Amino acid sequence: MWSSIIAVVGTLLGSAVAYVLQQRAGRIERAEARTEARRRDRLAAVTALVAALADHRRAMWVREDLRMTGDAPEAYAAARADSHATRAAITAPLTTVAILAPELAGAAEDAARAVYALRGASDPEVLSARRQAAIEAADRLVAAAAALF
Repeated sequence: MWSSIIAVVGTLLGSAVAYVLQQRAGRIERAEARTEARRRDRLAAVTALVAALADHRRAMWVREDLRMTGDAPEAYAAARADSHATRAAITAPLTTVAILAPELAGAAEDAARAVYALRGASDPEVLSARRQAAIEAADRLVAAAAALF
C-alpha cells in the first residue's frame, strides 16, 4: 500500500514540476519575443529616420544650389516644394525614435538640425560644409544606434 501512495505522490510531484517548468519556459520565450520585436521596431525607426534625413539633405542641396545660381525659377519652385515634403517626412520617424529609443533622441535631433542647417547657405562652399556636417551627424546617429542595438 505504501508503495502505491509513494508512486501516486511521485507522479503528482513530477507533473507539478513539469507544469512549473513549462510555464517558466513559456514566460521566457514570450519575453524574448517581446525583446526581439522591440529591437526590430527600434531598428526600423532609426532606419526610416536616416532615410528621411538623406532625402531631405538631397532635396535641400538641390534647392539651395538652384537658389544660389538663380537659374530656372520654376525648377527652384519645384525643389522648394520637394524640400517641404521631405522635411515633413522627417517628423514621424524622429518622433518614433524619441519614443522607442530615447537614448538616441539627442543624436537624432542633432542629425535633424544639421540637415535643417543647409537652408540659407551663403555660398556653395558653406553649402558643401553644411552638407558634410549633416552626413557626419547622420553617421553618428547610426553609430550610436549600432552600439545600442
